[in-house]
Amino acid sequence: MNKTKALNMLGLAMRAGKLVTGEEMTLKEIRNEKAALVIVASDAGKNTQKKIKDKSSYYEIPLLDAFSADEISAAIGKPRMVIGILDQGFARKVQELILG
Repeated sequence: MNKTKALNMLGLAMRAGKLVTGEEMTLKEIRNEKAALVIVASDAGKNTQKKIKDKSSYYEIPLLDAFSADEISAAIGKPRMVIGILDQGFARKVQELILG
């Protein structure tokens, strides 16, 4: 697992406009089936984690919970617990870096 590179990739995706941030915006993109990968903070609340995991599972969108809220926030420059990656290329690269 290469967390640092994956977090840098999240920052790059944010600057490229390929991320949605926040619970509601991410849920909207999951429902629209535009999210390629969803990331929820490992220290997010149980209700938030359950809601995001259930939606991602239902719409068959991959989900990662390998980062803390502080790591996500530092990478994208905004305090967030949930983000969605809209671009397949960025999503694939982040998954490769985390899952190996």
